[in-house]
Amino acid sequence: MMTGLAHMSVWGYYIPLRSGISFVAGGLTVLALPPFSWLIAVPVAFSALFLILRQVSTAHAFFIGWVFGIGQFGFGISWIAESFYVDAERFAALAIPAVAGLSAGLAIFPAMAAALYAVIAQRRPLGSIAASLLLATCWVATEWLRGHVLTGFPWNLAAYALVDHAALRQPAAWVGSYGLSFLTVLVGVMPGAAYSAVPRQRSAVLVLCAMAIIGLWGAGTFRLGSEAPLPRVDLRIVQGNVPQREKWAPGNRDATLELYLDLSSRPGNVDLLLWPETAFPGFLDEDAAARARITGSLPEGTLLLTGVPDRVESDAGTRYFNTVQAYDSSGEILTGYAKHHLVPFGEYVPFRGWLPFARLTEGLGDFTPGPGPRTLALPGTPLVAVAICYEIIFPGHVVDDLFRPDWIFNATNDAWFGTSIGPEQHLAAARMRAVEEGLPVVRAANTGISAIIDANGDVVARLDTGETGVIDASLPGARAPTPYARFGDWTILVLIVASWSLVYSFGLIRRRLDAEHSRMEEW
Repeated sequence: MMTGLAHMSVWGYYIPLRSGISFVAGGLTVLALPPFSWLIAVPVAFSALFLILRQVSTAHAFFIGWVFGIGQFGFGISWIAESFYVDAERFAALAIPAVAGLSAGLAIFPAMAAALYAVIAQRRPLGSIAASLLLATCWVATEWLRGHVLTGFPWNLAAYALVDHAALRQPAAWVGSYGLSFLTVLVGVMPGAAYSAVPRQRSAVLVLCAMAIIGLWGAGTFRLGSEAPLPRVDLRIVQGNVPQREKWAPGNRDATLELYLDLSSRPGNVDLLLWPETAFPGFLDEDAAARARITGSLPEGTLLLTGVPDRVESDAGTRYFNTVQAYDSSGEILTGYAKHHLVPFGEYVPFRGWLPFARLTEGLGDFTPGPGPRTLALPGTPLVAVAICYEIIFPGHVVDDLFRPDWIFNATNDAWFGTSIGPEQHLAAARMRAVEEGLPVVRAANTGISAIIDANGDVVARLDTGETGVIDASLPGARAPTPYARFGDWTILVLIVASWSLVYSFGLIRRRLDAEHSRMEEW
């Protein structure tokens, strides 16, 4: 009886302590990501999680992982609150509950990773290396689920801690961001594993950690040693920096159009003019006068890619689309793309018949998703894939695999998130898509961050949040299709199987050596 009470007393003390450490560790993961990119936060956060998950029940592990996720997402996506203050009278009261609720929901995925780790670890004793691999495997499995369940939200993947480190982000070309998350977490937990290991295993853990870091750096350096050929295409990105509160005001439409035309007509050689998501706040294909003003200002041979809303009448009613349309000086639409991965509650309300919520964005109705990734063929320019805003965050779902483009155009509107850390995190995702696909990514944002990103993920040029202006630059070259572009997330499975096979082989060797040592002692 006394033993049981003592046990309960110990856990009554340790669980709050471990939970507090877990919350702080989860919050530290945000410092590993842009705009901070403090790489030291990775081993501190994940080693702490590894150590506090030792010898806990499955239920306690789930709770510890959930608290870690609260810290991770509560700080990491706090910028979402900014969007609720655009229309403050209607939505400001929902800002904090929305961030808290979304963070609590997303925290279920780290909780699942911790619980799965505890379930497996309790079944048989694991060495420090195997335990490290187990936690990294559980983490990436649930991170992949987060990117796919209920349309997915793969924001702030663990791999993005490496995005500001040129060589370290390059392995995403082979294993994608999810695979790089596995390697990032694996290296991150190893200091904790070394601390908890028995003395004879400690050096092996540290050696493996060093080998993993050197391997990541070496592979990345090797990839950076080759260059992509450059196409001769001159781009102009226009960032109008129109405040979101003013963007859809009926009286501001002409002023917005005049601003974009003025910026677009600056002197310079331009083959392709790029405007951001919903740069024209109206149905451009239905506004002949506005279309004539825009296309009439285009120099001969210059094409325009611009984000605009669109609508189609049908027997079922009016369907609305978030699109990018291409125009030449004739004023006719050459081709277009409709966004297929829509933002819940921003562009449509899930289960509209059941949920009594309004959209945060202006509009006459919910947007309809387009058919999926599409490659656009434009006269005289390389083939282009279009990803509108949110779509750029989805690894492996940006380009048409059957009709591969030469570059990716990311039209976006980050004005919703003000000067928060959100636009920097959004840019980080775009940079990782460039590495994964081996394609340059060109971002045109209503306000920050517009950028040109080469196929290695380097930012060649940028306009920050709050800046009004243009970027004039040549289109970077595309690389040969990467292994991840060819095989997608199957590369993650190969990586994990190879890692576990290596551990199993080392385990067999160690057991044979231990058996041989025992026989010699008996002899």
